[in-house]
Amino acid sequence: MTTGNRQSQEPISNLEYDFVTVLHNKAEAVKAYEHYIKDAQEANSQPCVELFQKLRQSDMEQAKEIRHHLQEVLGTSRE
Repeated sequence: MTTGNRQSQEPISNLEYDFVTVLHNKAEAVKAYEHYIKDAQEANSQPCVELFQKLRQSDMEQAKEIRHHLQEVLGTSRE
């Protein structure tokens, strides 16, 4: 992390780490929804299938937004 004009010994800033962590969590959620959708299909519960699909889509959109912000943060980070 950089404070003022001082360089830190940390490999990435706290903000970079936060975005990477959140992006990882979103990716894991998207992956898990595939399993949940399958379970709902096997239970013949179309309302649950649709909800899990909606949640999956929302997480995918959020992941895209998070990636955008991460790219901005990485673009403004200084060596």
